[in-house]
Amino acid sequence: MNILAAKRRKRRNKRRRLKPIFLFFILAAAVFVAIGSRSEFIDSAVPAYARYYELAKASIEQRVSLAQSVNIDELRDLGTLRSRYYSVDKKTLMSSAMFNIDTLMNTDVHIDSSADEPKVLIFHTHAHEMYADSTEGGGVLGAGELLKQTLEEEYGIKCLHVTESFDTVDGNLQILGAYERMEPRIREILEENPSIEMVIDLHRDGVAENVRLVSEVDGENCAKIMFFNGLCQKVGSDGVLRPADGLENPYITENLALSLKAQMTANNLYPGLTRKIYLNAYRYSLHMKPMSMLIELGAQTNTEAEVRNSVIRLARILYETSFR
Repeated sequence: MNILAAKRRKRRNKRRRLKPIFLFFILAAAVFVAIGSRSEFIDSAVPAYARYYELAKASIEQRVSLAQSVNIDELRDLGTLRSRYYSVDKKTLMSSAMFNIDTLMNTDVHIDSSADEPKVLIFHTHAHEMYADSTEGGGVLGAGELLKQTLEEEYGIKCLHVTESFDTVDGNLQILGAYERMEPRIREILEENPSIEMVIDLHRDGVAENVRLVSEVDGENCAKIMFFNGLCQKVGSDGVLRPADGLENPYITENLALSLKAQMTANNLYPGLTRKIYLNAYRYSLHMKPMSMLIELGAQTNTEAEVRNSVIRLARILYETSFR
């Protein structure tokens, strides 16, 4: 009996020693559950876009940084560079001297937009250009105004938007001579606003009526965008590439660097939104500032809604390319 009693006392003492430890683990588990429940409550009260904002932001920054991360070795081959990025009009050619990828990639296209002064000028050599369902105030003029608003309100880049018509004379449509009529007025505006560094001549393309330049981006139909460069050189009847007389442009390298980097940015942000950069023989409106762009935004078969979707993304492309 004494032996049996001793064993019972030993078991009771052991249970007494273990009880505090057992209670500690129960309390710890209860606290953990309570914290977890509160965490779930807090998360459910926060909108999804807020919960994942930092992750999304990091992802965007990573994608944008890739815009300049290209395989330069591959693009040193002119044929590869052309096949990936350019569509060339039969009146001109790509020369290895003009399209030296190291020169283009090393050309600085960054613009400081911190000062409260206009940095971007948007105008339209062909202000009459409309879309399939355009009404008054629409067309490229409406697209230009939306681009201005988006750059200013979303990215803090102050802009000027010129809505004057250069493709009409005495109220009648007159496309011939529009570039010549445009230049004096745009130069006057640039002289009045020396802070402007980027000049955008915004157009829309003309295509066959059965052609639809549409790309789906993030579930939205967007009018395709095309960057356009004039090379100021054309192929003669003898097949030799020569300067286009009287159409000099001291900023061709800067023009080409800007459009190429914008194309790379677009490809990373919105694959499929842009067509290849189009190269033509003449000068157009690209010789008044180094950072000059001629942009074809959709065509006459696109809708206003498709154009608006593209303008929002075009503003982001411009920001990431030159102002970020």
